[in-house]
Amino acid sequence: MEDEEWVLVRKPAEKDFWNPTSMNQLADTSKPLKVTFSGPAEHWTDAIPIGNGRLGAMVWGGIASETLQLNEDTLWTGTPGDYTIPNAPAALSEVRKLVDDGDYAQATKAAVKLSDKSPDVYQLLGDIKLEFDDSHIKYTEGTYRRELDLESATARVKYSVGDVEFTREHFVSYPDQVMVTKISGSKPGSLSFTVSLDSKLPHTSQANGQNQIIMQGNCPGKRFASEGSANENPQGIQFAAVLNLQTSEGGVVHSLDDKTLKVEGSDWAVMLLVASSSFDGPFTMPSDSKKDPISESLNALKSIKTLSYSDLYAHHLNDYHNLFHRVSLQLSKSSKSNLKGSLVIEKVKSSTANSYFSSNEDDAVSTAERVKSFRTDEDPSFVELLFQYGRYLLISSSRPGTQVSNLQGIWNKDLAPPWDGAPHLNINLQMNYWPSVSCNLKECQEPLFDYISSLSINGSKTAKVNYEASGWVAHQVSDIWAKTSPDQGEAVWALWPMGGAWLCTHLWEHYTYTMDKEFLKNKAYPLLEGCTSFLLDWLIDGPGGFLETNPSTSPEHTFIAPDGKPASVSYSSTMDIAIIREVFSVIVSAAEVLGRKSDALIGKVLEAQPKLLPYKIARDGSIMEWAQDFQDRDVHHRHVSHLFGLFPGHTITLEKTPDLCKAADYTLYKRGEDGPGWSTTWKIALWARLHNSEHAYRMVKRLINLVDPTHESDFEGGLYSNLFTAHPPFQINGNFGFTAAVAEMLVQSTTKDLYLLPALPRDKWPNGCVKGLKSRGGVTVNICWEEGDLEEVGLWSKEQNSVKTLHYRGTKITAKISSGKVYTFNRQLKCVKTYSLQEAEFC
Repeated sequence: MEDEEWVLVRKPAEKDFWNPTSMNQLADTSKPLKVTFSGPAEHWTDAIPIGNGRLGAMVWGGIASETLQLNEDTLWTGTPGDYTIPNAPAALSEVRKLVDDGDYAQATKAAVKLSDKSPDVYQLLGDIKLEFDDSHIKYTEGTYRRELDLESATARVKYSVGDVEFTREHFVSYPDQVMVTKISGSKPGSLSFTVSLDSKLPHTSQANGQNQIIMQGNCPGKRFASEGSANENPQGIQFAAVLNLQTSEGGVVHSLDDKTLKVEGSDWAVMLLVASSSFDGPFTMPSDSKKDPISESLNALKSIKTLSYSDLYAHHLNDYHNLFHRVSLQLSKSSKSNLKGSLVIEKVKSSTANSYFSSNEDDAVSTAERVKSFRTDEDPSFVELLFQYGRYLLISSSRPGTQVSNLQGIWNKDLAPPWDGAPHLNINLQMNYWPSVSCNLKECQEPLFDYISSLSINGSKTAKVNYEASGWVAHQVSDIWAKTSPDQGEAVWALWPMGGAWLCTHLWEHYTYTMDKEFLKNKAYPLLEGCTSFLLDWLIDGPGGFLETNPSTSPEHTFIAPDGKPASVSYSSTMDIAIIREVFSVIVSAAEVLGRKSDALIGKVLEAQPKLLPYKIARDGSIMEWAQDFQDRDVHHRHVSHLFGLFPGHTITLEKTPDLCKAADYTLYKRGEDGPGWSTTWKIALWARLHNSEHAYRMVKRLINLVDPTHESDFEGGLYSNLFTAHPPFQINGNFGFTAAVAEMLVQSTTKDLYLLPALPRDKWPNGCVKGLKSRGGVTVNICWEEGDLEEVGLWSKEQNSVKTLHYRGTKITAKISSGKVYTFNRQLKCVKTYSLQEAEFC
């Protein structure tokens, strides 16, 4: 195995297909894209997350004792379920009558009869435990360093013991489906440690004679296992993990107590960790699965055992760079700072040399300190870091063939994680995928479309039995088994049959960004048809000739009914109608593209559209959250569901509905700035859609507040030291929401229009350059600006011709974008340069 090797990346990154002519006049003030720590993790939210979409780990960075906490995204409790409630139609009739009678409090109580069981629970895989000799306790203070390098998706730890420097390097490879750890000492024979595998789940662990540890275990077959027969506790998902250990010449490996391997006198050691489970899709009982986790894990290990560490690292980097290096963001608040062009050729050194750890003084400041200081320095380069961190987390938690990124991505330390770690369909799962297309990571959204397909199968049964409706439905929360029935518990959160409909808007967004007609025809349209069929059946005739949803809630929020009683169930909440309006608009547009405008279903939609209740403005000037102007029980509630039509929807716009935008502005003001991390980032995007850069930036600053994990209850929103966003506790969708919202501040689009720097905080980020963002219509957007004013724009499209109207501060021009060409526009939006994309790719 080579200790070091140079890898030449010959093809320029996609973000470098366009380079502005003004680059020579700008200097780079950006700091390295690294999340840094001055000591080992004390709390889980201090640890470093790494992953390949399926397999994840949290790197604590302990010195004498280290824990690498492991996850595999198919490890869940339970088995496929029956997501129907035979008595629901009778309960539905009862609730509808109570709503019609205006007895909203009683309707809220009766609606509990429509609730079902809780989702199953995301589990963990286990831990790699490393123990070093006692000398490591006496490491040299000041030498410790731990970092996550976003440029290479690699976690690193270094420290010195006497005159020996120890380094560790961790990454999780998607192409080779393995977690790789390399541990080195700077002096020959200086490395000795023990390694073992453990898990909180029922398991066995055995070290064999081939420098391997094999762990086998199982997840509970029920959410909460009960005492009794096997029928009461069915077989759950089985799993296996295999750790393989390699050492340098002279290193000795032997077994201790059949469960632990000990390394002595080595220069370096490489650990390979593979894992698999018996999960064979959401419709296969674990007991019927033909998958053998042990065989699959051993075969996976066999396929890579001949690869050197450098080979594995090169595969990892090639795959990761293809995604991560599509987008760059550089921001500066100094009027004299410049932006440096990106390198066309990169050199990657797969070794443990000190060059990995920058000696730059700025880079030596811990990220936690940067979060703290943001209150006063408002360092724009920290915004760059947090923006790119969201892209890193999406790449690391959602890849083709994996499960969807759940409430915690793929990272979890508990058998009973907060909110079950389950995908929540009333904002969280959707927000996870907001940055996927705008931030040039369309492949990362594939698991969501696979998941929607599974939901449509179970959801058709739920729709038929529960609501006597056609099509398919999904509610507020789900799990790996594609649960589609309501959650257990109160109607305020459980009764919300719009989860599937909201998810379906992502299908159309994917098409508008990619213009992939085959995707629209074969994947998106059939799902949209089923969703639309349900919505048409769910809508019932209401007063004034309007169609209404009954029962209806606004996610997790309550009101004071006219009789003075608190309630959550009424009819036609603003979000219900906004989502239905969006889906109806989407399927009509899709039918036009596919030549299916004459379909009977489209005729029904066109007939229903004008009967949808319009947006209403309340007495105080805000957008009404419910069909009536009820008193709001919590004016600062975390959800801003009634603004769905502004963002992520498209039915409230500055151009077409200025009065509604004025009301939306006041609605946000009334809601206030407090809220969980995900709520804060949603508000950034909402303010951005209103082109209000001042308030968008205020919410950016609001998010960047360091959370103390020992006093979480004292905080609302904020960031942990590893930059996970806090509800608290940790919910990952805030990270993804931030990335999407920053992109929305810089670029907004329709399939015909492109808005440049619509919500740029000119006084905070006066100089900057963003490259590689995507706009609707399949166009890649690059923008540079100086002193708060547009400097240059670069546009290109790989596969389709496009006509775009460019908008910038009152100026607009029409540009014809031909596929395969790169266009540069100056500050007056005049095209000043064109060249072929092929030239850019091979320059």
